[in-house]
Amino acid sequence: MSEQLIRAVLIALLAALFALPVGYFVAPWMGWAIFCAGLGLQMVFHFRNFTRLDQWSKAPVVDSSLEGEGAWDGIFGRLYRHEKDLRNQIAVRDEEISRVIAAVQALTDGVVSLDLNNQIVFCNTTAEAQLGLVLRVDQGQPIVNLVRQPEFVAYLDAEDFSRPLTLRSERSEDRVLSIYVIPYAGNRRLMQIKDVTQTDRLDRMRRDFVANVSHELRTPLTVLAGFLETLQEIELDREERDRYLTMMAEQSKRMESIVQDLLTLSSIESAPPPANEVVDMANLIDKLRRDAEALSAGRHRVVVETEGHSDLRGSEPELVSAFGNLVANAVRYTPAGGTVSISWKTSPQGAEFAVQDTGIGIDAKHIPRLTERFYRVDRGRSRDAGGTGLGLAIVKHSLNRHQAQLNIRSTPGVGSRFACSFPASRVAGA
Repeated sequence: MSEQLIRAVLIALLAALFALPVGYFVAPWMGWAIFCAGLGLQMVFHFRNFTRLDQWSKAPVVDSSLEGEGAWDGIFGRLYRHEKDLRNQIAVRDEEISRVIAAVQALTDGVVSLDLNNQIVFCNTTAEAQLGLVLRVDQGQPIVNLVRQPEFVAYLDAEDFSRPLTLRSERSEDRVLSIYVIPYAGNRRLMQIKDVTQTDRLDRMRRDFVANVSHELRTPLTVLAGFLETLQEIELDREERDRYLTMMAEQSKRMESIVQDLLTLSSIESAPPPANEVVDMANLIDKLRRDAEALSAGRHRVVVETEGHSDLRGSEPELVSAFGNLVANAVRYTPAGGTVSISWKTSPQGAEFAVQDTGIGIDAKHIPRLTERFYRVDRGRSRDAGGTGLGLAIVKHSLNRHQAQLNIRSTPGVGSRFACSFPASRVAGA
């Protein structure tokens, strides 16, 4: 028997013990009245506490003042402790959920949670940017109503998620997304969105590179094969044979230059960070001047300008290769009678090596792609000038390894300026 029931029985017995003598010796009705009054007081006591409990249950709060009298004090105490523990558990759960949401929001991949009907349950900010979603507005909306590209809709309808979907974003054609759909929690789907734009660009560059290498080598090989076949099958006089051999030697030298530049580019890309040795810029500038004059053979005016006497820190072979390519290009693409200027300037902010010419110039639309491998503004003119199409790619990679930047300014028919800007940390004695 519970404590509360025992209390109620004891109070009823006390009321009866008091009411019996009064009813027997005074008047029966008076005894009954006293007995009923005792039971009534007990009912009022319990009803009062029950009313407090009913009001609290409609808006339960953790209230230390929630107390009762008698047996009700234990009930209210247990309710208080239960509500307090429950709220602590909810607070811990909410904190854990907040941590999970914060972690999902910090992901560089987009994440979208879908129900079985492909309606949006949740998405992180990365997915909002990738797919053009706004969670507070689009939550509960079918995702196919918001991302309407046919290949995406077909992918979800097919429900074959063994392979990811590669999707070009309709918001930006340059962006490529890889979408994985992972079923979880019975009737939910987790959509993971990776931005593979850089990987796609690298794959495209690799394919272009292989195609360009094949094309660049096939041309001289075709010429060599044709001349060899001619020499083997046709009797030629000495003068004609010597002319053919000279042309074959030129094509052979061209292939050698391409292979050498490819090896140079490969060694730069795979090499460890450049050394921190001091490069004597005065000697290097003088060497570049002499090389330019030798390549020009008196057809151009070569000018050297220097400001400051600081040297560079880095790999001398890489810097010689980069600067030499810029000087050689300036000579090749400047008509006879033009000027090629080589300058070296230092300041507290860093240093700049620049080559300026009065050559044919470059249209602005070509400048962003000049450092791509085998990219040429005019293929025929480049071959005639003796270029391999890899010079500026070598320059770019060499400068990147020295934390430097290549800045290009050019005006068609006026000339071009190629400037290599180095940070102060690369200037000896800065």
